[in-house]
Amino acid sequence: MNEMSTLNFLTLTQPPRASRSSQLSIGSVRPSSHPRRRCQFPIHPWRTPIPGPISLSFSLHLYPPFPSNRMVRQLGCMSSDYAEIIVVRHGETAWNADRRIQKTEIPLKNGQMPVTSLFYMGKGHLDVDLNDAGRQQAAAVGNRLSKDPKISLVYSSDLSRAYETAQIIASKCGGLTVVTDPDLRERHLGDLQGIVYHELAKLKPQAHQAFLSRETCQEIPGGGESLDQLHRRCTSSLQRIGNKHKGERVVVVTHGGVIRTLLKKGYPNGKSIGKVANTSIQIFHLYDDEKWAVKSSGDVSHLNQTDFLQSNFGGDEKSG
Repeated sequence: MNEMSTLNFLTLTQPPRASRSSQLSIGSVRPSSHPRRRCQFPIHPWRTPIPGPISLSFSLHLYPPFPSNRMVRQLGCMSSDYAEIIVVRHGETAWNADRRIQKTEIPLKNGQMPVTSLFYMGKGHLDVDLNDAGRQQAAAVGNRLSKDPKISLVYSSDLSRAYETAQIIASKCGGLTVVTDPDLRERHLGDLQGIVYHELAKLKPQAHQAFLSRETCQEIPGGGESLDQLHRRCTSSLQRIGNKHKGERVVVVTHGGVIRTLLKKGYPNGKSIGKVANTSIQIFHLYDDEKWAVKSSGDVSHLNQTDFLQSNFGGDEKSG
């Protein structure tokens, strides 16, 4: 190889030292007067083009961020091992109104004198509508539940005070369907239904004694239920609902006596059950093999936003 061919070989194979201006300007065009503008040199590694959107998208899909447990809870994801059932007592009615309206008189049957609603006996299976306070309570609990993770369905007793409460909740939660179940009704009080509480012993002494009995098998005369019958009816209903909705969250609107019975099953060691206030929230987790867990009970924090907190009658062991 002669000297001239050697020089040409070096010119074609060895790139020149980049000038300072070319080092500082990535991708700049060389001046036309540059003596070696026709030579094609390899691209330096640090000049490799930035990956385009397709490459970036591909790399992100290869390494997706894994959500934390906290994020999963916030998104409403639930384990398929249990159903979360939010049990709510119906809103206030004229028959269990609180002291703010205790002067309201309710006309009674059989010529009895009107009395204040505070002393009226539990309704049992009698159908009584919500009053204005009860509707506002139902709206408050509906607004509260609408902010929680997604609810699949609303179940309700078929009695109007519970069904109307359920409808208000369902509308606040995006127009959910309401399914009625007669097994979610209040305890049937037999001859005691619709009688003024302080006159029970005088008007219906046998039924009154049966109602106060500690024997759970004691039925109330006049077609009334025993505590055992109430227990079988309402716990079976909730268990059916739980079996249908594993991995879901549903609302059940029912009555004070029913909720007390459900809590007794859910709480271990016979924990004492207090008063169940109107529209109070109880949360149950129902697992396989009829295993229940009470996650919370007696929550009325939503009523702090209204003037209608709790009624002073109903929802305890004396009212059925």
